[in-house]
Amino acid sequence: MSQHQTSLGVAVIGTGRMGADHVRRINDVISGARVAAVADLDADRVQRLADGIEGCTPYTDPAAAMADPGVDAVLIASPGPAHEDALLAAFARDLPVLCEKPLTPDPASALRVVAAETALGHRRVQVGFMRRYDADYLTLKSLLDNGVYGRPLMLHNKHRNADTPPGFSNAMMIHDSVVHEIDVTRWLLDEEITAVQVLRPAPTGHAPEGLSDPQLILFETAGGRVVDTELFVNCRFGYQVSCEAVCEDGTARIGDDRGVFVNTAGHWGGAITPGFVERFEEAYDRQVQRWVDATRRGAVEGPSCWDGYAAAAVCEAGVRAQATGERVAVELAERPALYR
Repeated sequence: MSQHQTSLGVAVIGTGRMGADHVRRINDVISGARVAAVADLDADRVQRLADGIEGCTPYTDPAAAMADPGVDAVLIASPGPAHEDALLAAFARDLPVLCEKPLTPDPASALRVVAAETALGHRRVQVGFMRRYDADYLTLKSLLDNGVYGRPLMLHNKHRNADTPPGFSNAMMIHDSVVHEIDVTRWLLDEEITAVQVLRPAPTGHAPEGLSDPQLILFETAGGRVVDTELFVNCRFGYQVSCEAVCEDGTARIGDDRGVFVNTAGHWGGAITPGFVERFEEAYDRQVQRWVDATRRGAVEGPSCWDGYAAAAVCEAGVRAQATGERVAVELAERPALYR
């Protein structure tokens, strides 16, 4: 870290919705870090952000932000296609990185990042699969790891959004939505996904023209487990994520009941979160805090570049399965020793 600072100086690359939220998070929520630089192609936006943060310098070039003497680490929140160049620039300075998903948009570029980090000889990147830091998912992971209900056999996932932004495509349903179920499947079961199939039932009348919604995505894993995900991104009523593990001696389900459940004046129930930021706000906070804590002690934890690459490979197979209606095998490179 910078000798003149006791806290971790972070350069936030990309200051759109997620990037600006991370700037707020580092400034106001977590401890042990400060925003030392912000970078975005929108010069006015980064200037406005920097003006409100003591000691923060605005840049339009990510590499220049990383070269700032006050920067000790990098948080990448720019659009996916820009991630590879930003990651390689961070590697050139051997800077620790928290990279929002996707690592990169496709497996070929993700594999190049894996190779570049492997060439460093040590991990530098934590990928932002924030569900791994959600309290409910952490509890479920602990139950499965400790064999509380025996060996897991299947997972049932639900992933529902109230609506989709303009231009949201069938491919984005895999790359932007199901990618989270891809990662939690690999993490919860601790094995790779080997094949994908996508079923497309009759679409809701609320889906935009050309979007098949809902969809049912099926994963097969290396250990012979089967995982299904109901994806419904124009459900109209809010944001819901749940996961049920079916094990040999019982089941465990998360995500059905969040917040206060009430009975009053002939009504019962609770609130449904409007979007992913609200649902996983604590997970985002915990993710960034854990990254800062690990970085300050010289460690790298959490989802790796390999996890980012594997997710991209499954997404690629998923898009093919979606387009063809066929079962598509996932093709993975050999896993480098750095990630074993």
